Amino acid sequence: MSAELETTASPGALGAEDRARADVYALLGALLARAPDASFLNLLRQIPVSDPSDDATMAAAWATLKQAAERAESDALKDEYHDLFIGLGRGELVPYASWYLTGFLMEKPLAELRVDLERIGLQRQEEVREPEDHIAALCETMSLLIMNDAQSGMERQREFFGKHIAPWVQRFFGDLATAPSARFYRAVGLLGERFFEVEREGFAILV
Repeated sequence: MSAELETTASPGALGAEDRARADVYALLGALLARAPDASFLNLLRQIPVSDPSDDATMAAAWATLKQAAERAESDALKDEYHDLFIGLGRGELVPYASWYLTGFLMEKPLAELRVDLERIGLQRQEEVREPEDHIAALCETMSLLIMNDAQSGMERQREFFGKHIAPWVQRFFGDLATAPSARFYRAVGLLGERFFEVEREGFAILV
């Protein structure tokens, strides 16, 4: 489960590329927060086939996710999600920044994240108990920052990404793509690996 966040800021006008980025972050956040139900799977099955001339690796990742959704069943995905992220005691993966960066939960990366979330006006919903450094919550946060781009600007996105996501996200999605229980989620891992590689390259240009 993710540490879901909310904001009262109104979204600014977005270009097509930034809208697409926000949508991918939101999609990854939703997939990593909980197993997709039948309705969500139906949406994934309708993913349009991308033009491989744009980005062959990204197009292949989208195609793999679509194929995985076509084969998946929502009940089986609940078990897969449980094995990957919850488990008995803990899942195969521990999807928190603190864990990947320090080997422990609730450590300095979470404390620093909470300071930055407060500074940019985001807060965890009261009913959510998961720490905010869950990968799903971080994806949701990036989607919100992009949607409010007219107010926040690319510099704030770059800073948040570089500090709280970039140091560990590629390792996480690589682990997800190769986790023993990952079947549908292998495709999510592959999409995340390629998407965050593109994001890293894009933010590097801004430096």
